[in-house]
Amino acid sequence: MRSTERANNEIRHIEILRDYTKHAEGSVLIKCGDTHVICNASIEEKVPSFLKGKGQGWVTAEYGMLPRSTSTRMPRESARGKQSGRTQEIQRLIGRSLRAIIDLKALGERTIHIDCDVIQADGGTRTASITGAYVALCDAINPLIEKEILKTSPIKDAVAAISLGVKDGEVLIDLDYAEDSNCDTDMNIVMTAQGKFVEIQGTAEGEPFTKDEMNNIILLAEQGIAKIIHIQKDVLK
Repeated sequence: MRSTERANNEIRHIEILRDYTKHAEGSVLIKCGDTHVICNASIEEKVPSFLKGKGQGWVTAEYGMLPRSTSTRMPRESARGKQSGRTQEIQRLIGRSLRAIIDLKALGERTIHIDCDVIQADGGTRTASITGAYVALCDAINPLIEKEILKTSPIKDAVAAISLGVKDGEVLIDLDYAEDSNCDTDMNIVMTAQGKFVEIQGTAEGEPFTKDEMNNIILLAEQGIAKIIHIQKDVLK
């Protein structure tokens, strides 16, 4: 058993609350254990200049951690005058993950902005953001279909993400902060409901990992993400 009394293959309790804020077209609060993220989806009836006249839309993301989302206060990045490399990497990952399951031509010439704000962090903030952002994206797009603004749904598949790690030869899923900061291997995997991979981010922080460990990580990720996608579908009903 882990320190949190979870089995190695057991994900944290996930709760997804829809319509969390008043103004965004799609808004959820996702809770993955003690990691809580607000994900808002906003629709803009135009596209970036590089897409004008091309008959397709765009999905982009921004990510941030509130100053007291961690055990000690961190300054706002806006106050520092620039985003960290970590922030830029994560918001690009969120954007890529959502564009992987969207037919941008079917979306039409409109942009969906995804804003993921971490209000409480305990590991897995990027994976929780992707999982919650998918639900917010669905909630933003569904009214366009109901009003017949869109003829068909541009959403081709569901998408979710999970963190994994290797510690003392044991593969662990859905790491909290204490586990993440002590693992020999740290990995984030993004997958669709059809079992296709969007992204695999993996690094040996300590002892290099073996091919067998990599295979076990992928197997565990497939099982965990299948459970998360089932939760997403239940919430969207």
